[in-house]
Amino acid sequence: MTPDQMRDASLFELFTLEAEAQTQVLSAGLLALERNPTQADQLEACMRAAHSLKGAARIVGVNAGVSVSHVMEDCLVEAQEGRLHLKPEHIDALLMGTDMLMRIATPGESSVGQSDVDGYVALMTDLIKPGVRHAVIAPSATPSMDDLLLANAQSLVASVQSALGPAALSAPLSAQPLPADLLLPVPSTSSTPTESEDDSAPSKPGRRSERRVAEGGERVLRVTAERLNNLLDLSSKSLVETQRLKPYLTAMQRVKRSQSGASRALDSLEALLDASVDPDAQKMLEEARRLLSEAQHLLIQQTSDLDEFGWQATQRAQLLYDTALACRMRPFADVLVGQARMVRDLGRSLGKRVRLEIEGEKTQVDRDVLEKLEAPLTHLLRNAVDHGIESPEQRLASGKSAEGLITLRASHQTGLLVVELIDDGAGVDLERLRRSIIDRKLSPEETAAQLSEEELLSFLFLPGFSMRDKVTEVSGRGVGLDAVQHMVRQLRGGVELVQQAGQGSCFHLEVPLTLSVVRSLVVEVGGEAYAFPLAHIERMRDVQADDIVQLEGRQHFWHEERHVGLVAASQLLNRPASQHSEDVLKVVVIRERDAVYGVAVERFIGERTLVVLPLDPRLGKVQDISAGALLDDGSAVLIIDVEDMLRSVEKLLNTGRLERIDRRNRQADNQARKRVLVVDDSLTVRELERKLLLGRGYDVAVAVDGMDGWNALRAEDFDLLITDIDMPRMDGIELVTLLRRDSRLQSLPVMVVSYKDREEDRRRGLDAGADYYLAKASFHDDALLDAVVELIGDAQG
Repeated sequence: MTPDQMRDASLFELFTLEAEAQTQVLSAGLLALERNPTQADQLEACMRAAHSLKGAARIVGVNAGVSVSHVMEDCLVEAQEGRLHLKPEHIDALLMGTDMLMRIATPGESSVGQSDVDGYVALMTDLIKPGVRHAVIAPSATPSMDDLLLANAQSLVASVQSALGPAALSAPLSAQPLPADLLLPVPSTSSTPTESEDDSAPSKPGRRSERRVAEGGERVLRVTAERLNNLLDLSSKSLVETQRLKPYLTAMQRVKRSQSGASRALDSLEALLDASVDPDAQKMLEEARRLLSEAQHLLIQQTSDLDEFGWQATQRAQLLYDTALACRMRPFADVLVGQARMVRDLGRSLGKRVRLEIEGEKTQVDRDVLEKLEAPLTHLLRNAVDHGIESPEQRLASGKSAEGLITLRASHQTGLLVVELIDDGAGVDLERLRRSIIDRKLSPEETAAQLSEEELLSFLFLPGFSMRDKVTEVSGRGVGLDAVQHMVRQLRGGVELVQQAGQGSCFHLEVPLTLSVVRSLVVEVGGEAYAFPLAHIERMRDVQADDIVQLEGRQHFWHEERHVGLVAASQLLNRPASQHSEDVLKVVVIRERDAVYGVAVERFIGERTLVVLPLDPRLGKVQDISAGALLDDGSAVLIIDVEDMLRSVEKLLNTGRLERIDRRNRQADNQARKRVLVVDDSLTVRELERKLLLGRGYDVAVAVDGMDGWNALRAEDFDLLITDIDMPRMDGIELVTLLRRDSRLQSLPVMVVSYKDREEDRRRGLDAGADYYLAKASFHDDALLDAVVELIGDAQG
């Protein structure tokens, strides 16, 4: 590449950057002008942006950009001077020109031909002054100095005639002061392309640098994302390393205490010695005291110095880390580029008037989080325009303004980025949603009729769910809110929807401010430390071993009015099972969408803020692990990939390989205790029987129906089965019949407890193989317990 080519390439890159900045100004300004076409500040900003682009395009020889921006500038000047009132068709055309300029300035984009430019200039000219045609510079010809001078003179004459009236043509030009904005820039014969005298073209390297310094107060340099990540990695390790000084300080404090003890021991020894002691021994004792005193003094000094050094090192390391982290932070506005325009254009295509208002544009967020937020926010905005905002006629009929409003608000709250997307539309039609759920066979009609508003709205987040019957360019393809939820979950965040009929909806998103730091619960599994991101933890709790029940062959515990599956972290992470003998399990309740499980760990170490250290890419995807980190003492900890872990649980369930949590820690207590399985579909009866039997000392498991009970009988050993008759999936008679046909279970004692107290019902149960029949109508504590003792004896017998 020749020097000239390199220079041209560099200039065009600057032109591209200039176009990116100025088209953003144009888009924002034009949307504001659409609401109020006479805003002087916005007219000025848009005119200046078009003027700057014209100058920049001329410098790099992009004549198509010159023509497009020039006719846009003409339109805006006309509006500024009151000769043209901007209407929606003018805004549409100016926005079209904005898009065309960006295509012209962006290599690789769809090309803009001369016919496109001619057509656009003709369109704009007709909109400005119908019947007048504007001269277009052919893009194939680079204007010479004479051409530019001629064009400048012609433009001056036309501008004077327009601004001062026909009489100005008969007066000397020098007699008429000309507004500076009317002058077309002409390169000086002694200047290079980077030294254009067009003050409106900030694409000059020096001027662009000055402008960016003025805006931000600092010089702006380009740094690769990889280098920023490396810098953050090194600074985080430096921060962790400084924490390793604390154990040394603690050890030195222990040495100081030991020395103090030794000094007291010497004092006691001296007191025991009388005056007749050997003088040499006395001198040795005094020497020992002197050496101990020097050591104490030195240790005190060194401890103080180390403490000061540790504090200073920690402060500097923290400042280094905070600065490195700040380099990754960007304003929330960076993800909003083009969103206001998208909302406006989509609304117009749907025959709606919609405006987007943004609050908290300067809220700082990690650039990686911003990149991943763009897609879900775009989807929610499109969803709000399409599903939320009504047509102007509907809005006016309901007492609202014809123009719909969508508010996007960003803020920091307790270490999180909180984003709220609020529309003032019609809200969600709950009855229509309920019918859609029934029509799609997602819930029986009887059940759907009982669903609360929160439960109904949760269906909107199901994969493939759509309330549109027909597929359009915007909706109806089933790629809905489940995709939004999934993307937000990948950011270790969450999304909720609340709505008010006729008043609108609000999507509430919470995601971490940065992916570089994660607030986690550190636990111990198999003697190793692991971290669960707090965003996926519903609760940490202790589960009594006696509260673990068997349902459908799997272990569960009762949590917030539902049975939650229990799995061992040691099996999922391939760690040795705990050999501790506590009767209380430490359980982390994790959630991802509708999947909820309790993961049993050995102990809770505590909450920590961890600096994420990516795993070596040569390892590939490590099952159930997302990244690593260092604890305060420098030891490594692996961060759990909760979504992956839940997939691992489902896989173990589907293959039948999910192990029961080892309850050998209770063998000493339970070795002689007899086990009873209670099968009943009534929660009240089931819990009553369980508590009665537990109170008498029996070990009790429960099942919710016959199928669940059959799975439990095949998975574990029991001394007695207590079952109801009328149950879903498999009733008690079928269960007893299966049991009596099984060679391993056929001798197991069976008690039937049923509301049916007729003789034929009793005979039916006993004929199936039951050993005892107890009617619930005559049910009371002693009757049940006496029957159990009669069948299998006391709990410890």
